[in-house]
Amino acid sequence: MRVGAPREVKDNEFRVALTPAGVYELVQRGHLVMVERGAGVGAGLSDGDYRTAGAAIVEGPDEIYSGADLVVKVKEPQPQERARLRPGQILFAYLHLAADRAQALELMRSGAICIAYETVTSPFGGLPLLAPMSEIAGRLAPQAGARCLEKSMGGRGVLLSGAPGVPPAEVVILGAGTVGTQAAMIALGMGASVIVADRGAEPLRRLSARFGNAARTIFSTPTAIAELVRRADLIIGAALVPGAAAPKLVSRGMLAGMKAGAVIVDVAIDQGGCCETSRPTTHSDPAYVVDGVIHYCVTNMPGAVPRTSTFALASATLPFVLALADKGLGALRDDSHLAAGLTVARGEIVNASVAAALGLPFAPAQKISKS
Repeated sequence: MRVGAPREVKDNEFRVALTPAGVYELVQRGHLVMVERGAGVGAGLSDGDYRTAGAAIVEGPDEIYSGADLVVKVKEPQPQERARLRPGQILFAYLHLAADRAQALELMRSGAICIAYETVTSPFGGLPLLAPMSEIAGRLAPQAGARCLEKSMGGRGVLLSGAPGVPPAEVVILGAGTVGTQAAMIALGMGASVIVADRGAEPLRRLSARFGNAARTIFSTPTAIAELVRRADLIIGAALVPGAAAPKLVSRGMLAGMKAGAVIVDVAIDQGGCCETSRPTTHSDPAYVVDGVIHYCVTNMPGAVPRTSTFALASATLPFVLALADKGLGALRDDSHLAAGLTVARGEIVNASVAAALGLPFAPAQKISKS
C-alpha cells in the first residue's frame, strides 16, 4: 500500500504521524511510504532520517494526497487538506468531529474513509490512541494555568505552590480520567491545593488510592461545581464523553462568582469544552478573557512538546497503521477495536455519538462495509 505522512499545517503544530522507526517497519513489509519534506523537523526528525528508513521525501501535500492510499496524520485535516481527500482514500488521524460540524460535512463530501484515533478502543478497556496525548495534555495543563495566573499574563498573580506563610493556589479539576489524573499529579507536584470532581465513584476511588489525602475528591453535581468554581484560582476542564460533545459543567453565570484573574484551562476543548464560555484558541493566541476570567483553550496542547508527543503517539498508532497498510479495510473487519474508530465512510456518519452530537443522520458501519 502507498502510505503518506503530510506535514501538519494547524497553527503551531509540529508533531508528525510517523517516526523513522515506523517508516522502516512499513517499508520492510513492502509498503511505499511518502513523507512530506520537513514534516518531522519540528519534532527533531530530519528528512535524512526518513530517507535512511526508506521513505520517499515528496515536496508538498499534493503529492501525498494524490498518491497515498492511506494518509496518516496527527490533527484533524484543515480545510485545504480536506479539499484534497479522495473517495475511498483512508484517513487515520484525530478528528474530534462532535464539536466540528463543518469538518464533518466536508469529510462526508470527500467520500474518504475516516478513522478517528480518539475512538479506537482497547481489549483492556480505554482509548489507547487518545491516552498518550491525554496524559501529556493533562501534565501540561497545570503549567499552562500557572503561566496564565502570572500578573504579566493578566492573572491573579498567584503562585501555585504559595510561599512560606502564604497558602497555595486552589486548583479544581473537573474529571478524574486520564487528563484529570495527570493534571492532579503535576499540580500536586507544584505544591497546589488540589480537588478533583467526577460523577463516577470508581474514578474517584482510583484517584484517592493513588494520591491518598493529598488530592481531595468530590462527587460532581451542579451545586458542588458552583461552589468549587467560586473558590478556585485555576480550573482544569478534563471531562470526556468518548466521541461525543463534552458536558458543559461551568456556565456563563458561574463566572460572575469567580475570583478576578482566575484561570480556566479547558483541555476538553477538542470536544467542545467543559465551559459554556470556552472557544478554541491556538498556541500563537492561546488565551482570552470573559468576565474577568482568563480562558486557555488551545486545541492541540501536546503540540507544545512535539518531540515527546510524536514518539508517544506514533508508538501507540503504529500497530494500527501496519494493520491498515497490510489489510486495507479488511483490518476493520478483523479488529473491532480499530473499527470503533471508523467515523465517516463514503459520505455517511457511522459513529452514533458523532451523529447525535451534530444532528446528522447515522448509518451503521455494517451498511457501509456491505456497500
